[in-house]
Amino acid sequence: MAILDITGLSKTFGSGELAVQALQNINLCISAGDLTALLGPSGSGKTTLLLCISLILEPTAGTIVFDDNTIYSNGWTDTDLRRLRREKVGFVFQTPNLIPFLTARENILFPLELVGVTGRKAQDRATELLEYMEVAHRSNYLPAFLSGGEQQRVSVARALANRPKLILADEPTAALDTARGKKVMEFLKKLAREHQTAVITVTHDIRMIEGFDHIYHLKDGQINSSKEDYK
Repeated sequence: MAILDITGLSKTFGSGELAVQALQNINLCISAGDLTALLGPSGSGKTTLLLCISLILEPTAGTIVFDDNTIYSNGWTDTDLRRLRREKVGFVFQTPNLIPFLTARENILFPLELVGVTGRKAQDRATELLEYMEVAHRSNYLPAFLSGGEQQRVSVARALANRPKLILADEPTAALDTARGKKVMEFLKKLAREHQTAVITVTHDIRMIEGFDHIYHLKDGQINSSKEDYK
């Protein structure tokens, strides 16, 4: 089942002689459990595409269908974008962006509280995720006392808190060494397969995407290549 279906997506910044076309006629279809990588040099349109997919940046043209609902069709439809992002999209960033004065457990509880999940149900979900990401033994530590790899795994756990249909990861291993980076990517693969969560990762490092289902290379705002180019 397609979780995300993008057709003819374009994004232009500015107008007239100053117009810059950041994305041109992007077509993507992502299904539940898919692992998808977006590769490309700086300025290729990767981040712009991720921002459009995350429903933060409004495209200029095209269609976005998410979880069987048309979200954008040459303009936003009547959809509560904040609620949709909060409940169905998880974000993992280049740096963990954990709240520094909250423990690992409390960082995971926070997005649950935003959607009204509290008490024992929230605690059980946090415990489940801490164990799943193999950081349960660090659950009561503040981020400053966690290693870089542990912090990023907590950030993945936080992204999973509300059981999202889609995880968007922007250079999630850039701040980690190779071994810790591969560990984080293995967890992303694991959750895609075991929980049928679609994962889209932006990365510069092709070593991190072994076993991905789809690999797209962006150049000048266009998709130029796919997985076959990397065999």
